[in-house]
Amino acid sequence: MPMTRNQIDLKGRAAVVTGGARGIGFACAERLLVSGAAVALWDQDGGALGAAAPKLNGTVRAVTVDITDEASVAAAAKSTIAALGKVDILVNNAGITGANKKTWEYEPAEWRRVIDVDLTGAFLCARAFVPGMIAQRYGRIVNMASVAGKEGNPNAAAYSAAKAGLIGLTKSLGKELATAGIAVNCVTPAAAETDLFKQMTEEHIAYMRSKIPMDRFVHPNEIAALVAWLCSEECSFTTGGVFDISGGRATY
Repeated sequence: MPMTRNQIDLKGRAAVVTGGARGIGFACAERLLVSGAAVALWDQDGGALGAAAPKLNGTVRAVTVDITDEASVAAAAKSTIAALGKVDILVNNAGITGANKKTWEYEPAEWRRVIDVDLTGAFLCARAFVPGMIAQRYGRIVNMASVAGKEGNPNAAAYSAAKAGLIGLTKSLGKELATAGIAVNCVTPAAAETDLFKQMTEEHIAYMRSKIPMDRFVHPNEIAALVAWLCSEECSFTTGGVFDISGGRATY
């Protein structure tokens, strides 16, 4: 599938993409770079970052960070701003699926880990960059939610709850920043065939595909195309929005 079909103008913009070393995050970083932005890849996996960054063309900075740790996020934000001069765009993409099991079978530590990465991590990253965006009177934040956050997937309660929470965070933050020149939106993809599949059972993967009318998984580049527009100046009158990219699965 082609990486680009329509050109989005992000020249002069600086972006942070969390979970940027692979999968959807890498595709988003690639698309933002093609559009002219400078990009900082944030990821907890330093080895994966080292392998990913050389594959990208443009101004790229690789930053090893634990988005669930406030001090790690603060240090990464400081070094990123020092390197890029500013941050205009934040793509909160980092996430984990957690175990596939019944809600009552979840260990509390497993539950907390999914919520920490998928929801609290996005909060901490937004908290780190929003003040600077307010000061410069411009910003774009895109949160990677999921159709599971709308519908709730069985045997994935922690993931579904975290992504529903991310939708709520998007709406709250979007309203708070509506007059500050900052747009905050989220996308709700159906499943994409990425490394996250390694965390899932074959039964759960088959269930997810069975729910998609297009009868295929979304390609990361398709998600990246939508994200790129949401990161642009052309996305000028939409904030707190939830953008479906589920192959017809979502009904609202």
